Amino acid sequence: MHFFFFCLSEMNAKYIFALILVLQVSMSLCTVVEPSPEMVDLYNTHKATFMKRLMNFYNKVHAAATPVLEGIRDNEHAQDAREFAENLQSKPEFQTFMKVATAIRQEAGPLVDRARTAALGVYEHYLRPHIGITLGRGIDHAKSFLDEVLPAE
Repeated sequence: MHFFFFCLSEMNAKYIFALILVLQVSMSLCTVVEPSPEMVDLYNTHKATFMKRLMNFYNKVHAAATPVLEGIRDNEHAQDAREFAENLQSKPEFQTFMKVATAIRQEAGPLVDRARTAALGVYEHYLRPHIGITLGRGIDHAKSFLDEVLPAE
């Protein structure tokens, strides 16, 4: 009987040792490398340029669509769509949905920022030495194409 408890306690010790080892490894994987300020500035520059391109595109589409939409304003189907949108916005279910969506967006903002920072750190530390030059050339090539098709200014 004592032999059984000895073997059982030895197995438990092995499991405890394995659990401690796994926890140490998982904790070392949880430490995230912080990106350098240069990497953050580069990311923010690319992001700002992309947002300028999107806003420029939106302004062009809005300017082109405004005369068409004003011509449709008197249409019966447009009036029905407008009434439907107004009725939908006045419903308490829709207002509740919008409140929940806004709260989720506010809660998710810091999580997205941390995930972005972690991804930039992982990229800079592990991937940039291997693919940084190729990715930089690809981004420069895409920029030259987008400058012709969808300029930022």
